[in-house]
Amino acid sequence: MTADLFLGLISGTSADGIDAVLMRFDPCLEQVAGRTFPYPEDLRAAILGISQSCDSTTLDMLGELDAAIGEAFAEAALALLDSAAIPAHWVAAIGSHGQTLRHRPRAALPFTLQVGDPHRIAERCGVTTVADFRRRDVAAGGQGAPLVPGLHAALFSSPDEDRAVLNLGGIGNLSLLPRSGDVQGFDTGPANGLLDAWALRCRGLGFDQHGAFAREGSICPELLDALLDDSYFAQPPPKSTGRDHFHLAWLQERLLRFPASDADVQATLVALSARSIADALRGAQPATARVLACGGGVHNPALMEALTERLGPACRLETTASHGLDPDFVEAAAFAWLARETLAGRAGNVASATGAAGPRVLGAIIPA
Repeated sequence: MTADLFLGLISGTSADGIDAVLMRFDPCLEQVAGRTFPYPEDLRAAILGISQSCDSTTLDMLGELDAAIGEAFAEAALALLDSAAIPAHWVAAIGSHGQTLRHRPRAALPFTLQVGDPHRIAERCGVTTVADFRRRDVAAGGQGAPLVPGLHAALFSSPDEDRAVLNLGGIGNLSLLPRSGDVQGFDTGPANGLLDAWALRCRGLGFDQHGAFAREGSICPELLDALLDDSYFAQPPPKSTGRDHFHLAWLQERLLRFPASDADVQATLVALSARSIADALRGAQPATARVLACGGGVHNPALMEALTERLGPACRLETTASHGLDPDFVEAAAFAWLARETLAGRAGNVASATGAAGPRVLGAIIPA
């Protein structure tokens, strides 16, 4: 059998685990298999610690983390293939996003840093691996994010209505798919990241299951206004952000001025995510008729209900499952697709979304 499958790997800003998906793109889209593999707790703690502060990080710590994440990604790929009874030689390439530790596209010398040694993935799996997708876009003057709009446009655009794809990961990001005109995309700000961090701090839970914690509280208007006052929300796109900006210390600084109960904070964080997303969409593509949501946030009813209310009756909110792709694996599928584009010598970025000087072939190829 010819190698016509592509395997995508990603761990998002929530750093809650590795999403692995096996895709076939020709002659038609097919999700062959998909699983999420939680990080070991010590590895997740190391990722969260270094992604929020590098003050005490040594080069040895960074190198060991890069190697450990690479090993975890390789294990996830092999476990997915084993569970699907798919031999590795059926896979044309693995597209590995890695784990973002820092994302500074607006620094004096812009950079973005993803770790998870792809050489280890290629060595362990025996499959050509494509990785380090974001840095070429940054080198071309772009944000290095979002990189998913190309796949979103290919799969979900419609000539009949303006659409948007909303990824509810640790950070929310939008792909704007107008009936005509350029595809755009940008990060809106927090989606699940602060919700998960606050649930872990207050309840010892990795996430707010079914939004139950948020439902115990009420929105604090003064705190919400203080959170929304962050300058990021007023920046025009293209723009991108990450956990290194929106983290617990950022929240706690504002709580010093506007204290609230634990549950009220969680309810206010839901409102922050919903309002910042809806406001960003309304400002960038006001005639959006349909939003296709994906990412872990689709499993939080409190967040989805708040989004539905903020978007209003003229904009329908649904998930990508209605359009043939499991919402838990859309981002991983995008990196499988990006690996395919790289091997074919085709550009993977959408310059109108990232702000790059033009289309670029993304990533580095590590042969099997």
